[in-house]
Amino acid sequence: MPSVHFYLLGQDPTTGHNVEVDSSEVPDYESLRLLVAGHFVILEPSGIDFSVDNTTLTNVSEVINSQQPVAITIDGKQVRDVPGPRGFPYIGNYYEIYPDHLGNHQRLFDTYGPVFKTSNFGSVVYQTNDPVIANHVFNENGFFTKQITPEHPLFGIMDQEAGLFLADTDTEAWRLTHKFLPPAFSPKAVRHYSPTMQQTVESTYKVFDELDEQGTAFNVYLYMLKLGSQAVGKLTLGLDFNHFSSVYAPLHKMVRDIAELLELNKKVSTMGSWYSYLPFGDPAKLRHIRNELEQQMEAAIAAVTPNGVEDLELQDAALKASCIADYAVRAVDNKGEKLPKRYMSHSIMVATAAGFTTTSSLLSWLLYGLVTYEGMQERLLQELIDNDINDDTALDADIIGKLPFLDKYVKEMQRKHNPSYQPGRTAQHDLVLPGGYKIPKGGIVIPALHHIHNNPKLWDNPAKFNPDRWDTEEVKNRHRSTYIPFAQGPRGCIGFNFALLEVKIFLPKLVYRYHWSKVDEEAVEYDPFFQLIRPTNFMARAEKRVKWPAKST
Repeated sequence: MPSVHFYLLGQDPTTGHNVEVDSSEVPDYESLRLLVAGHFVILEPSGIDFSVDNTTLTNVSEVINSQQPVAITIDGKQVRDVPGPRGFPYIGNYYEIYPDHLGNHQRLFDTYGPVFKTSNFGSVVYQTNDPVIANHVFNENGFFTKQITPEHPLFGIMDQEAGLFLADTDTEAWRLTHKFLPPAFSPKAVRHYSPTMQQTVESTYKVFDELDEQGTAFNVYLYMLKLGSQAVGKLTLGLDFNHFSSVYAPLHKMVRDIAELLELNKKVSTMGSWYSYLPFGDPAKLRHIRNELEQQMEAAIAAVTPNGVEDLELQDAALKASCIADYAVRAVDNKGEKLPKRYMSHSIMVATAAGFTTTSSLLSWLLYGLVTYEGMQERLLQELIDNDINDDTALDADIIGKLPFLDKYVKEMQRKHNPSYQPGRTAQHDLVLPGGYKIPKGGIVIPALHHIHNNPKLWDNPAKFNPDRWDTEEVKNRHRSTYIPFAQGPRGCIGFNFALLEVKIFLPKLVYRYHWSKVDEEAVEYDPFFQLIRPTNFMARAEKRVKWPAKST
């Protein structure tokens, strides 16, 4: 059988190796591409071409009969290391990234292209704004997986017993958690929490009415943090945090601790993996708060009031449980087995933390959009009026499904101001990405959600906030990974159904009852040292409406 010496163009030919090519088994060019891709761990075989002395070989026989080493190109390019800024010794690129990591990452994409490399205090990561590469990274199809190594941005809060988000994929915790918990977050299961969601947002009226009577502006994120955590606390633990018992009701300790945990982890992770091992300072605080939260969570689960006493099959339990904790305690699979207790409290804590931090940030940006982008508040209100929705309407998934502008508005906000931005995956081999970028085994690749969603090569005028773009054929026919607010693949967010229904119940209620306005000219900034993108200084007023527009003719 003929043997051909292949090598990656841009590398020394001696780094390549011989590949046996049988023309009967490799009848065409595409088959040859697949064969070579497997040998060199090239993720996108369709981008492979072959050449000798800068002459492209166009068929299998030319390749087999070559008397010289055959060079492999990727998308017409030679294979190369991922570029990136040089940075300072040891410190790396820290001062080129913070405090404005979104703006500075965009500058690096503009400078280096769709993949770049940075190093912060020894921790190296690769970022991409290319949807094709993001699709490969998220799919976990043998090339990438979630493995939280010291370079991973979640290393400081890694928890191998919390299978939802903070554990590696190749663990029993992940396999069992993703067997038991997804039914509780299915669209059908989430629907039965609609009345609780509505009661939660209506519990804010007393507070916002009083603030209006006082003529007082307030920090929107603080109250959306109260609202988001109030809703998620009921969902996951059946727990009332009493955040709207008064205007100045304090945040529940669990919520404060979770928020501090995420802030500390971001601070620790930006300093490199070595910093997390220090026995004092922020790393010590991070470990202490983690321990406290575990104790709080175990106590909260023990106090859950079950909605019955019998064990139930997964789907039945999802529809009958009083909350996720109740579900997790009573749900059994087809073998009569339950989610082990050692995984239960850890995973529910992660579901609680991830649920309210993301929704509170998204709600804040949704309200920001009402006062920033002209006509949005009026269009949302008009859609409610035209669908006969008022203060007394019991909102559910069916009614929400009849509000197309609400859906487009939420999508556009998640495109332009998505709270999550750094889902990392770990390369399982030395491999070659589309475009010819070499990634070493163990390399952390982050599909940069904000930069994918705002990439001018993917979106027409991405800086413009335009919900109507979602009606265009261009957007409808986009690559599936061009819009991924909840990531994708086997480790995509399992709570996205709950999050979307929640904000689509909260926002109409808040828009119908109040007119929202910004109270100053100060530019709204985001917090660069938090795990999510949240506005820190958005001050607004919510004025109770006394009149509404007429129904459209």
